[in-house]
This record gives sequence, C-alpha cells and structure tokens, in this order.
Amino acid sequence: MQERNGEITFQGNPLTLLGAELKVGDSAPDAALLGNDLSPVQLSAYKGKVCVVSVVPSLDTPVCDMQTRRFNEEAGNLGDNVAILTMSMDLPFAQARWCGAAGADKVVTLSDHRDAAFGEAFGLLIKELRLLARAVYVVDQDGIIQYIQLVKEVTEEPDYNAALEAVKKLV
Repeated sequence: MQERNGEITFQGNPLTLLGAELKVGDSAPDAALLGNDLSPVQLSAYKGKVCVVSVVPSLDTPVCDMQTRRFNEEAGNLGDNVAILTMSMDLPFAQARWCGAAGADKVVTLSDHRDAAFGEAFGLLIKELRLLARAVYVVDQDGIIQYIQLVKEVTEEPDYNAALEAVKKLV
C-alpha cells in the first residue's frame, strides 16, 4: 500500500496517509461502509446524485462536530438531488448517538471502522492514528470527483463555501 508522508499534520506534527492520492476527474472509488444500523452500504449506491463526501476523524471532537453540523444545515438548501455523506472511523452506534444528540437529520453518517476500505481507497487513512484525515469531496451524478479539499492541518475546518460552490455548479 502506498504511503504518503507529511501531506497532513496534527497539531503541527506530520502524519502518514495510506492509499493513493485521488485527483479531480478521477472516478470515486467504491467502498463498503456500515450504516448506523450496521447494514452494509456501498458508496456506489449514491450514484445518480451529487454527493458531498465529508470526511472527519471522529464526530466526538469539536471540529468534526462543527463540520458535520454545518453540512447538515446546508443540506436543506441543496435539494433532493444532493446527498451529504459523513464518513468517520466512529462505530455506527456512536454515529447514531451523535446524530440524535446533534439533531443531524439531513446528513448520512457512514462508518469505516471495520475494514478502513473507504480510507484506503480514498488515500485518507492516517497510519499513526487509524483515523480518517479531514477532507471534503464533491462527486457528480456519474461518480466523477469534481472537487477535493484535503485539509492540511487535521484540527482546522474545511472551506465550506468552496465545496458548496462546487455542488451548486452541478445541480
């Protein structure tokens, strides 16, 4: 497996990402994740919709909480042809608990805890922490990546406006 050193940091300390780097224009890899009810969910099940793929290390941290709440708020303005998916290594039960406590009812939380298949396929698995790096992807209806932001410092928020502009160009 490819290792990419120093592309991101955590509190200024460089980390290693596992998996190949994706680029705009690439097909979004398919990956098996778990829904909050432990059912298997394929990323490809969302083909036909514009998808915001919001990736966070853990919903139980302040920045991940803010990121997911913000995309949940924005989801209502984007229409039925847009799906907002939040991926993390949190257990499905923890994701469901967080959604309930946060009132997050417009984002779909999916867990990569079992196999890290999503993290490896998207090149976002942090070797040192076995968590996912913070990133945002916008994937068009045909499954092609149209926007990517890999947040360089894990403790910082993504550029929400840039991601939302990318979505608006597709709907």
